[in-house]
Amino acid sequence: MHDEIKNVNGNRPETPPETPAEPAQQTPAEQAATEHGKRDRNGRGGDMRRAAAPVPALARLKGLSGAVGGILAAALLAAAGGGLVAASALSPQGPGSRALEAPLTAVPAGNSVGICPGPARLLEGTPVGTDPQFSPESATAKSAVNAVVLSSSAGVLPGSRLAALTGSPLVELAKPAAASAAPSPAPAAPALRAGVVPQHPVDAVSVLSADAQGNQQPSAGAVMSYTAADGDLRGTAAAACQRPANDLWLVGANTAVGRTAVLNLSNASGTPATVSLDLYGAKGPIQASGSRGLLVAPGSTRSVILAGLAPGQEQLSVRVRSTGGPVAAVIAQSVLRGLTAGGVDFISPGTAPATRQAIAGLDLQDPAALAALADKPGFADAKPALQITVPGAADAVVEVKLFGRDGQKPLPGGGVVTAKAGAVTEVSLAGVPAGHYTLAASSDVSFAAAARVTRGLKAEEAADFAWAPASARLGSQHVVPVPATGARFLVFGAPEGRATISYTPVTADGKVRAAATADIAGGTTTSVKVPADIEGSPLVGYLVSAAGGAAYGSVLLEEDNKADVSSVPVAPGAAGQEQVPVILGY
Repeated sequence: MHDEIKNVNGNRPETPPETPAEPAQQTPAEQAATEHGKRDRNGRGGDMRRAAAPVPALARLKGLSGAVGGILAAALLAAAGGGLVAASALSPQGPGSRALEAPLTAVPAGNSVGICPGPARLLEGTPVGTDPQFSPESATAKSAVNAVVLSSSAGVLPGSRLAALTGSPLVELAKPAAASAAPSPAPAAPALRAGVVPQHPVDAVSVLSADAQGNQQPSAGAVMSYTAADGDLRGTAAAACQRPANDLWLVGANTAVGRTAVLNLSNASGTPATVSLDLYGAKGPIQASGSRGLLVAPGSTRSVILAGLAPGQEQLSVRVRSTGGPVAAVIAQSVLRGLTAGGVDFISPGTAPATRQAIAGLDLQDPAALAALADKPGFADAKPALQITVPGAADAVVEVKLFGRDGQKPLPGGGVVTAKAGAVTEVSLAGVPAGHYTLAASSDVSFAAAARVTRGLKAEEAADFAWAPASARLGSQHVVPVPATGARFLVFGAPEGRATISYTPVTADGKVRAAATADIAGGTTTSVKVPADIEGSPLVGYLVSAAGGAAYGSVLLEEDNKADVSSVPVAPGAAGQEQVPVILGY
């Protein structure tokens, strides 16, 4: 027994290996139980060296009759233990024991919808509250829409049309595929072409829509331009026809004496929209009764006089949030200094608050003449400036940089400013040499931004201004329609690295012309003069693509020999096919 105890404990027997000691006599059942216990203690079925030791013949003969039963019992015990392990390994695990990726599901491409603002209109009399009444326009006021819809690579145009917001048709560019009487034969050499609306006159809000084609969102764009040579709304204003959304930021409104700001909310969907307005002034958020629960019915526009919600605000930003149907929002801003028109513009939404913002298409005048004009009473807003809105609870330290044709230009005060949380902060851009510029601003706190530029240097003469909102980085194939009147420029800026811009003209005959390229060094701005026509066909727009460093673009409009100006940022391109994670559950 002493030797067996040593064996059970895993020690080598003292008997020499050539004459192994015979263990104490055990029945076969006891031997099986002992071996099973060894397996339990060792975790690997016992000591393999002892299991392989030869069993004396006498023991085998004496226990032969009971060995079969003992061995079967041991085998059953071992099989039972192994079966338990296998079952636990193969059984399904609980839902919390492993992470399952949500499957990605392709989203069908949607139609392209762009809502174009209506003409600028003068308020009638002294309005009370927020609902406006408009007087007739001046005799020289003109409003028109230019639109471009791009075909597929096979030269097939998607079903597309320009219509009033109420749905009544104005211009049909191409019939929907299902409505075509017969499929048109494919051209011998398929080529990219465009459907165009060249300078179609409008007197109300309009909508450019294009159908999805081949499960791809169509590439389309439109711009509405307004000009007037007389009256209180003299000047030039233009705005890209915007995609409706449920959250929009507009920076640059002014409700001080002599300034009029009318917010126009348009709903082109079939679902009613309930809109709430968040107002930010120079001293912080503005709580105004009547700024919540504004109902905008389908196919309608609701106008709100912002002075009825926030009077006397020289710096005012508006956040538009909609539940239900998405909306388009634009502020018709005008200035009247005594009896002299100070300009008109459409303030369009810019990019959502972020830690980096960029604005292209700034046209600055002579700094000395601007300084003399701004010193006169009532002309404080005649100088160029950047307005920053910080919606969060923390102040933002913002670094502002201005890039011209030959590089960065220094700003007054070094270009670093602390913008108060929940308020609008204005940064002067005066003192910079005249020219076209791109602005870049960065901070550790998210902010929204827009820049104001002016034209006109004599206090006794009519002037104009333009607001340029922050825009998104250029990508591939932006459709950029261009109004037909005045001096027009494509302005591109690359705040950091070198960028290559490709711009392809589209003419009124629907032809996509040969592309041109602009190579922009990092930290510079380039301007391209837009010709009136190409080979006798009026130019309607461009297809713009960018590669390399981050680049931004805008269409700058001016009137020859007049103090008129407007800036329209390049709208984002059509989104490609998208996929979203879909989780099934309850």
